[in-house]
Amino acid sequence: MAKLGVYALALGVMALVASSPALAETAPASAADTDPLKLGWMLGSPPPPEKRIQFSDGSFITFPKNRWSFAHYQELFPTARIARGKGPVAVLPVATRADIAQLSFTPKGESKASNWVEAFDALYGDAIVVLHRGRIVFEKYNGVMNVDQPHIGFSLTKSFYGTLAEMMIAEGTLDERKTVAHYLPELADSGFGDATVRQVLDMTTSLDYNEDADDAAEKMRNFSLASGTYPRPIGYNGPTNTFDLLKTVKKVGPHGARFDYQSLDTEVLGFIIGRIAGKRPEKVLEERIWSQLGAENDANIVLDEVGSSRSAGGLSATARDFARFGEMMRRNGKFNGKQIVPAKVVAKIRAGGSKRDFANAIWDYNTRRGWSYKSQWWHTHNADKAFMGIGMFGQAIYVDPKAEMVIVRFMSGPDGSTVGFDPITQGMFQAMADHLSRSR
Repeated sequence: MAKLGVYALALGVMALVASSPALAETAPASAADTDPLKLGWMLGSPPPPEKRIQFSDGSFITFPKNRWSFAHYQELFPTARIARGKGPVAVLPVATRADIAQLSFTPKGESKASNWVEAFDALYGDAIVVLHRGRIVFEKYNGVMNVDQPHIGFSLTKSFYGTLAEMMIAEGTLDERKTVAHYLPELADSGFGDATVRQVLDMTTSLDYNEDADDAAEKMRNFSLASGTYPRPIGYNGPTNTFDLLKTVKKVGPHGARFDYQSLDTEVLGFIIGRIAGKRPEKVLEERIWSQLGAENDANIVLDEVGSSRSAGGLSATARDFARFGEMMRRNGKFNGKQIVPAKVVAKIRAGGSKRDFANAIWDYNTRRGWSYKSQWWHTHNADKAFMGIGMFGQAIYVDPKAEMVIVRFMSGPDGSTVGFDPITQGMFQAMADHLSRSR
């Protein structure tokens, strides 16, 4: 049984860090002690050596330096701009509720209650926005974060591209029954070649890059090196861009047999979207979704060294703008005075995927039993029909249709895996949904 869980990409990078004694740091324990403003990272012109955070030495991913770097990815990596467009901002009315400061919850499996806001702070929370019926009822920023500061969303990026792919399927420009090789013939001899678009979308491919397998850390280490998301060691002779890495991926079983979390599926999806549209996939995302939301700010996305964007986890944006995307999905695709995503597409996504495929995954998602995965979204199948995007280190977009609630949360702690946070996350979010539902 694998022990890495769904976020082996983070562990793969951490394995790289651990292999370099110069980068191993003893991190202060508390969120207060690791506040990036308090520690003074990157202050000064130039910053003194002991306060510098760089990509070239890998220090950007080490804790507690990541508490600064997660809000400054566009300064550490080559990125592409995803423009907000020229229209007016879609206002999110602020109706802050003082009662939320007193809200408590009990993490699943525990008996002791915790204060909602204090728990967010203690978990190295960077930013959180709670929308109820489209109004901001709670908002908090810590460290270097503020209302206009972007933050890396990691795998929240996947939900954007999954939604975009479903839009293209609905309009007939993308056929979910056709194979990856049909759209990307260069991958015909790879493990992706005979996988269908549907299997890639729902992560039911069977590849040797399964992030829940026993060798996941090593494979995701190779992904990080090829995609340029970690500095390559001297003598590295592997692939030097994401697409070339995809060509090397092998198939290990029949596709479509079960769900297994594999970020490379989303990279393939991004390339398919770009190939069909005849333009870079992030430009399709900009035109079809981001510029339609009435966002307050541009977003940006990490590029590899040949200029391909990281569809699986490279998107940075502000908490409010991520919340606008979540609110659009809550409203069945309609937001900013227009139908951005067809209602039938949102309905298809919100229906969720196969619980059987999910239950048959290599990894025992014991904190997510009864869930499913569809179109790059996680589906709780709880009484509220909540669904969410999840990113490593605790990033989240949580959409609760019944409670008419959206939560966006950014974090930057020492633990890249959010599976361990599930009892707290699920308890926190459900407590907020219950509270808002009771006090309408």
